Amino acid sequence: MLDSKVVELLNSQVNKEFYSAYLYLDFSNYYYDLGLEGFGNWYRIQAQEERDHAMLFMQYLLNNGEKVNLEAIEKPSVELTSAKAVLAKGLIHEQYVTSLIHAIYDAAYSVKDFRTMQFLDWFVKEQGEEESTADGLVRKFELFGDDPKSLYMLDSELGARVYTAPSLVI
Repeated sequence: MLDSKVVELLNSQVNKEFYSAYLYLDFSNYYYDLGLEGFGNWYRIQAQEERDHAMLFMQYLLNNGEKVNLEAIEKPSVELTSAKAVLAKGLIHEQYVTSLIHAIYDAAYSVKDFRTMQFLDWFVKEQGEEESTADGLVRKFELFGDDPKSLYMLDSELGARVYTAPSLVI
């Protein structure tokens, strides 16, 4: 059995991952409304990834004989003011999610829950990639966003992204 604090944090993470999916769908819709379909595609796929992360946390809890507690998912309340600002909010959100994963890892470490720590190793690595990618999008937009031709190219690049399910075995 898992430590009760670790279970509480894992359950909370399930709901936070679903919130992340909602948030990124909101971002996606914002970009589609602007006519930046590549950016919209990128965040729609990001939402799929977040949903899959929630499902992985759920399966981990179930595999360990724990109850999954689904809560109501809040409507995103982030004000979307510009294409660049949305990217910056995406980076801030990924940094927040990283802090959540680290908190679960810390709780598991404190009770010597090596199984949960091993499970979380994939998420620690994933969050490093997510932060790097989000930061790269902000930087690219800062470089190219004011030039219509460059923005078109960046939008086309993001439109080429395709969904790939995570390969984590739990």
